[in-house]
Formats: sequence, C-alpha cells, structure tokens
Amino acid sequence: MTMTDDLGDRRARPAPYTAAALAAAGREQAHGDGAVSGPPIPHAVNPAGIGVGDVLVLRALGLGDALTGIAPLRGLRRLFPDHRLILAAPGPVGAWLADLGVVDGVLPTPGLVDLPPMAGGHVAVDLHGRGPASQRLLAAARPGSGEPSRLIAYSCPEVGHTGPVWRSDEHEVERWCRLVAEAGGPCGPADLLLRYHRPAPADAPVVLHPGAAFGSRRWPADRWRAVAADLATAGHRVLVTGSTAERELTAVVSAGLAGVRDLGGALGLTGLSAVVDGAALVLSGDTGIAHLATALAVRSVVLFGPTPPARWGPAVDAHLHTVLWHGAAAARTWGDPHGDTLDDRLAAVTVTEVTAAVDAQLRAPVTPPTTSPSSAINAGVGAITVPVPSTEGRP
Repeated sequence: MTMTDDLGDRRARPAPYTAAALAAAGREQAHGDGAVSGPPIPHAVNPAGIGVGDVLVLRALGLGDALTGIAPLRGLRRLFPDHRLILAAPGPVGAWLADLGVVDGVLPTPGLVDLPPMAGGHVAVDLHGRGPASQRLLAAARPGSGEPSRLIAYSCPEVGHTGPVWRSDEHEVERWCRLVAEAGGPCGPADLLLRYHRPAPADAPVVLHPGAAFGSRRWPADRWRAVAADLATAGHRVLVTGSTAERELTAVVSAGLAGVRDLGGALGLTGLSAVVDGAALVLSGDTGIAHLATALAVRSVVLFGPTPPARWGPAVDAHLHTVLWHGAAAARTWGDPHGDTLDDRLAAVTVTEVTAAVDAQLRAPVTPPTTSPSSAINAGVGAITVPVPSTEGRP
C-alpha cells in the first residue's frame, strides 16, 4: 500500500483557518467586535475594553484544538492569577470553556482574521501556531489599535519575536505546555483533564461518532455501520452522534439497527459533553470528540490515519484509550489531516480490529489513573458536573 502525503491537495487550497479558507468554505469571517449575525455569544467580551489586566489568548481552531489547549490555559491562569483570561476562538467553543471556568471570556474569532481594535496594554499569547500570521494579528490587531504589552509565543524571525524554539515533533499538548511553562506558568498534560475517571454504570452506552471535519479522517460509513451492528448484537446500547451537517452520515450508520440510536444534529456542545460524560466508551476517528473523551477520562478507541497518535493522540491515562494506526513510526512525512481523500493508513484499519479493541476496553479491569492529581483539576479549575440533556422525541 502506498502512503501519500497529499502535497498536491495542500498546494491547491488555502491554509486551514485563514480568511481565504473561511471564504472558500462559505463561512463568515466576522471577528470579535460583535458584528456577527445570529444570537449573542455567551461570555463574549467587548474588544474595546481589552487592555491592562487582561490576557488575550489566540487559538481560533476547532473543538479538539480547544481541548488540547486546556492544559496551557491552566498554566496561564497560574502565571497571571489576577488577570482576566480571554480566549480568541470560535464563539461556541470559547463560550463552552468559559462555562466550565477554564477562561473568563471569549472574543469570537472564527480563524486567522483581523482582530478588532483594543485598548492595549494586555498580555497576548499565541496558542494558534508558530506564526507569522497569528503573531502579526496579535501584535497589531488593526491599524490604530492598542498593542499588547507582552507577547508569549514561539520564536518567529519574520515578525522579530524571540521565544522558545518550535519543535515539529512534539505532541500538541506538550508543545503548548512547554511554551507556557517557559514563560513561567507551570502546566503539563494532566492539566487537560476536566474530571478523573470513574467506572461507567453497567447500562452505559457506547458512543459512536463516524464523522470528521475532513475526508482524510473519515473512516467509511459502511464500516462504521458494521461496527454499530456488531456492538448492538453483543447487547450494547449505541448512540451515534454527529453535527447537523452530518445527519445523513449518522442516518446511514444507524438506520434500521435495533439498539442503535441516531443523535445526529440533536446535540449542541453541552449536550454532546453530557452524552460523552455518561458513556462506557467513545469510538471515533481523530476528531474533537476523541479529545473530549480524553478530557473527561472516558474510555475510548480512536482510529488514526493521516496524523500519527504520537502528535495528537491521548496524552494521559494511556490505559483508558486504545489507538489504532497503521503508520510507520520512522516515516519522515505524514498524510494531510485537512485532505479530501481517505488516508491510506486509516483505510487499513479493519472492522475486526475496531470491534476487538472496543471489546478489550469494555472488559478491562478497573485500574487507578496513571495521571497525577497534583496539578490537574485541583489547581485553577475544578472538576465539572455536566447536566444530562433529555433526548426524548429527538430523531
């Protein structure tokens, strides 16, 4: 089997999360100045008031990125305990983290778009990337706006910023914890936990999430359906989750299978968190819900393809999480996580492998957590209590 890195696809399309990519996807490029259509975003802050006493953190990415960013955000909380911590991120994700107390407010930011004018004098933190685009946005905002008093970011000669050296071989959680720790905010992978593991009730369902934002990370729907059927035959309740845009996919996976319930499009972020919180196991590809299972210390089986688990896999509680991946650890290049075509490594994962991994996790004995309680949860942010939403009458 030939492993490709989709270089042609990468060169043919705009870089993810840039203004050009947002425009190509038909998404609004509005920033945090309130000029966004639709209902107000909870915990949204007035950008004109961002200034001295504030820490503005840019991570204008998706759910998985937000969850891997919890640990460094806790480190920033320790570094600046008397400051207001504001996250520049997509509104719903930022508001959810503010609900949990991880941050104090959100500047709704869908990607690398111009930030609105600010009072200035705040601390700016780049948890988005290595620059230069993200650092230029933080340093300048718009012409005439107030600049930050300090920038915490990786070294970027293009903008003249000196900081720690970016390492491409780091796990995503370790990378951002290192940046914040070197700035003086101690943190580590254990800080990403929103609660510690607790054994699931005997009747807890298996959550199956077949979707992913990009085709290279989408395992075929017929294989997901075969797994769902096998789990139901074995006596497990199965909840199939997905976004509103994924309702057709969740229907294909679940239709006509006794014991399998389709929740595609029925859950917002809070509802999805509640469903994962009450699950026996989460089964998914390399996408946001996998990171949610890690943060909530819920058992999981995760199918990896273009990106190796050494970069984006579960960073804590290894005994709770099984990763399936057919890549070569010594390979010099990987596939494209934003590609349109199913990655060869992911295609190599079989239904038999998946069902065996799920069975092994569900039969695993209860063991103590491998993460240390010294820094996680008890420092900065408490364990969450997630309300369980009613799904009666939903499709």
